[in-house]
Amino acid sequence: MKALVLEEIGKISFQNMDVYENMGPNDVRIRMKRVGICGSDVHFYEFGRIGPFVVQSPMILGHEGSGEVIAVGENVSNLRIGDRVCMEPGIPNPLSRANRLGIYNLDPELTFWATPPIHGCMCTEVVHPASLTYRVPDNITFEEAAMVEPLAIGMHASMKAEIKPGDKALVYGAGTIGVMTALAALAGGCSTVIVADIRKEKLRLLDGIPGCITCDVSSSDLASLVSNITEGWGVNLVFEASGSEAVARELFNHACPGGHVVYIGMPSGLVPIDITIAQTKEIRIDTIFRYANVYDRSLALLGSNKIDLKPFITDEYPFSKGIEAFNYARTPKPSSVKIMINMDG
Repeated sequence: MKALVLEEIGKISFQNMDVYENMGPNDVRIRMKRVGICGSDVHFYEFGRIGPFVVQSPMILGHEGSGEVIAVGENVSNLRIGDRVCMEPGIPNPLSRANRLGIYNLDPELTFWATPPIHGCMCTEVVHPASLTYRVPDNITFEEAAMVEPLAIGMHASMKAEIKPGDKALVYGAGTIGVMTALAALAGGCSTVIVADIRKEKLRLLDGIPGCITCDVSSSDLASLVSNITEGWGVNLVFEASGSEAVARELFNHACPGGHVVYIGMPSGLVPIDITIAQTKEIRIDTIFRYANVYDRSLALLGSNKIDLKPFITDEYPFSKGIEAFNYARTPKPSSVKIMINMDG
């Protein structure tokens, strides 16, 4: 099995590895078709660690994947050979307390593709639990199916926000997760979503989406825009998807009384917040970590054309040029959102 492997900091290579040889009765074998490059993949490539997760041995990269089922275990009834699928990359302990409570993303025993020491899916074939493998609607491409993983983060954040029809929202960050959150919030019932970023090239990709308003904060006053749109009241929902420490400190300023702030991005350090402002507005604060129980909803929205991901798949490389793709991902064009690997190439 050919795989793109992170050997050490700053060094990736193609290797033949047999990490997915064994298939259990509840598993499926999948021939990979597309794999997206995530910011975490690039971070591991550049620095070898994210928080407590440290690369200590060669690791296959990638966790945003789609493919085709080529074999099924004897107990599998929900999938057949030939099905086009995407996969949740996090595998919980089925007997864990978190899994029983439906918050399996918080299971301390959960293993997640391309998070040390677990291998990822940027390889020709993988074996995966059928219960975490989802059939893709016929009108969804393999590229879009691989994007369900980041979309699921935006979906999870939107569900945590408990959107009410007509809500106005602000999303900080026009990277992949910020864009996915904005799309999910609009699909979930928001009438208006403001997306703020310093990269006008990324913001332009959102032009023409009904209900979406962009703000280049390097040249425009976000506070004035929010005030104008909400008649001075503030937005109902604020999503922090940039990971910026400076942004994380100011979110409460734009929320309305009784508003709701959801932290998605992870700052690299501790972030002081003005809890007094939050108290005087009785702002509710939520956080998310990955997602749970949203893949089926994400696919349903894609299949019904409520969400269109195609404009945000901005770059594609054949698998044979995967090393080149990762080097590009380190310093991509400002307009790049999602870099996709075509595993057939």
